[in-house]
Amino acid sequence: MNQVKDAVANLKGIPTEKLLVEQLLNETLVVTFNKLDGDERIMTCTKSNNVIPEESRPKTDKPAKEGTVTVWDLNAKGWRSFKYDRVTKVEGAKNESIIIS
Repeated sequence: MNQVKDAVANLKGIPTEKLLVEQLLNETLVVTFNKLDGDERIMTCTKSNNVIPEESRPKTDKPAKEGTVTVWDLNAKGWRSFKYDRVTKVEGAKNESIIIS
C-alpha cells in the first residue's frame, strides 16, 4: 500500500506524507490542496516550534489521524488541517520547489 501512495506522490510531484510532515517540522512550506467543498486553498504553514507562538504549541505529541496533516497556518495564526490525498502542490516558503525524493 505504501508503494502505491509513494507512486501517487511522485506522479503529483509532491513529497510523501511522511516526508511532508518531516519537512514541516523543520521549515515553513506553501501547500496547495483542494478543500472538501472542492475549493482550492493555498496555505503557508509549518509544524516548527521555532515559528509557532509558545502559547499555541501542542501540549501533547498526539499523532494526527493517518491521512490528515495538522499544521500551524501562518496567515490565519491558528491550527488547521488538510487531507494529504487532496494536496496538489508543495513549495518552500520562498517559492522554491522542494525535494521530493
